[in-house]
Amino acid sequence: MPVTTIQLVSTGMWAPSKVLSNADLEQLVETSDSWITERTGIKERRIADEKMLVSEMGYLATLMALDEAGLEPGDVDALIVSTATPDRLLPATACDIQAQLGAHNAVAFDVWGACSGWLYALSIARGLIVSGEVKNAVCIAAEKMSAIVDWTDRSTCVLFGDAAGAAVVQAARENGRGILANYMRSDGTLAELLHRPPAGGAGGAGGAAGAGGGGFPLEAAEISGNGYVQMAGREIFKAAVRSMCEAAEVVLQEAGYAIGDVDLLVPHQANIRIIEAMAKYAGIPMDRVWVNIDRYGNTSSASIPVSLHEAREQGRIKDGSLVLMVTFGAGLTWAATLLRW
Repeated sequence: MPVTTIQLVSTGMWAPSKVLSNADLEQLVETSDSWITERTGIKERRIADEKMLVSEMGYLATLMALDEAGLEPGDVDALIVSTATPDRLLPATACDIQAQLGAHNAVAFDVWGACSGWLYALSIARGLIVSGEVKNAVCIAAEKMSAIVDWTDRSTCVLFGDAAGAAVVQAARENGRGILANYMRSDGTLAELLHRPPAGGAGGAGGAAGAGGGGFPLEAAEISGNGYVQMAGREIFKAAVRSMCEAAEVVLQEAGYAIGDVDLLVPHQANIRIIEAMAKYAGIPMDRVWVNIDRYGNTSSASIPVSLHEAREQGRIKDGSLVLMVTFGAGLTWAATLLRW
């Protein structure tokens, strides 16, 4: 019987132990707990140690996923990593994780899709498995956003946190289970709404070689032209709600379901106002929407795999649950995946 889709057989996550609360941020920038909470829904976020590598974060999340799946590193055929904060510009973070795991039989590569990257990775894994090239794939998202934010800019530094998530994916074992529909899009004409200008100005000169990744954070003294995340908040809000609603509608229609059939909506955890606006537009009550932004902040592409792992742990996702995952990110990119767990 030919393989037509894939299923997630296990999940894993890793988050730093250090918690940076809104009260802590009040000591760094001119802000307040009430201001941050009202505008973002965030109460705290996790911050990795400066010496923690993004590849190590992904490695730890992957170990958890492999353990649940009952697989050894040598069983892995593909490692697909999403990150906007690689330790270095070459080689791929996936190759560094492969080396740490000892997954010598795997092909390893990165996906640059910003916050949408993990759903992009799932779609790629689906193609590899359906084609027969791969049996066991691991889709990983590891993000050290604390390394690329300006901690003097209250409009951005309050938003982001660090985390990693992973899932083992294999061919679906039953009809009607696994990924039912994927949708991916991007619009490069909107890139300036959320971007990082090159460190050292337009030419990118200045700073250590490879600076700007999770393993070699930017130093203010090395930057001319600011290499930190910059965002046009109002415009991003509108684009995010519009694009995520579009993506959700497409995958539901393709799979033949209505929003009322969805057991749990797992959106990218960017901003509680965006999540609430999307849920209202889509017509799904908030009690069927997963929210953990209050505890983690925006962890870029790691937010959905971390959310999936926690939702499973808390019994919000069970065998047979219809789960809708929707995201958007820099690019601009957006995506949705509908799956039957």
